[in-house]
Amino acid sequence: MSNMPLASDGTALPDQPSALRRFLRMLWADKFALIAAIFLLIVVVMALVGPAWLGEVAQKQNLRGRNAPPFDWERGILWWLGADSLGRPLLARIIVAAQNTIMVAAGAVLFSALIGTSLGLVAGYASRRVGEGIMRLADVIMSFPSLLLAVIVLYILSPSVTNVIIVLAITRIPVYLRTTRAEVLEIRERMFVSAARVMGASPRRIVLRHILPVVLPTLMTIATLDFAYVMLAESALSFLGIGIQPPEITWGLMIAQGKEHLTRAWWLSFWPGLAIILTTLSLNLLSNWLRIALDPTQRWRLEMRGRSNA
Repeated sequence: MSNMPLASDGTALPDQPSALRRFLRMLWADKFALIAAIFLLIVVVMALVGPAWLGEVAQKQNLRGRNAPPFDWERGILWWLGADSLGRPLLARIIVAAQNTIMVAAGAVLFSALIGTSLGLVAGYASRRVGEGIMRLADVIMSFPSLLLAVIVLYILSPSVTNVIIVLAITRIPVYLRTTRAEVLEIRERMFVSAARVMGASPRRIVLRHILPVVLPTLMTIATLDFAYVMLAESALSFLGIGIQPPEITWGLMIAQGKEHLTRAWWLSFWPGLAIILTTLSLNLLSNWLRIALDPTQRWRLEMRGRSNA
């Protein structure tokens, strides 16, 4: 027997597309978001396979090719973007550097989002005294400029990948904490939460099953934007010389290493800087699309556009 849904008059209803198909259709309807998603996918693939594929090439020095100019096809495609002051191909180094750059940004965002969201849920649903205590902790962190705090801590500690992730994550915790608390304070007064409370649901179940799913779309949008912010912050720290240190490599460190040759070899800083710009721009475009796609009151705009383009 067929499981096809039937209308009230007995006629068969058309099959509804799956959630994944609807999601992909909405993404296809927004060409800017689609291009941004494809570019970010390429960056992630480079971060995963780049060091194993081009790690030796990116570290091999060739002093005869120091500061080789870009667009020289005779040397091979890896030298198409030029070479650095030690004769290493820039394209290979940008691909290899994607791993540390993405790892630092992803680690800091994941850590700060988990801690900040958890504290925000407690601060918004627990007693007023507990909430105020948590918020004072957030105010202490926010009283210091995040980049200045990172500079001071990394100046005292040894600048490593782990320390950079921890420091940048701590500075971003208040963003998720304050946003989550504000959302929880508004959602906890809605009728479906009151109904769950009357039916005897525990506070933990109410927070995890009824409040957190409503807060997640906002947090995902913030995390996408925060990913770009952390990437720029790591680049600034590396530019100042207290971020990732050689032999590790990031896009920000490549910019810092090329600043001494700007007048005679502009490409040393230009190409990694362009990689940062394109990645942050793609994240911003995808963040704007996610904000609409995850909002039930706005999603219909993308769905209508997707049906018209189908």
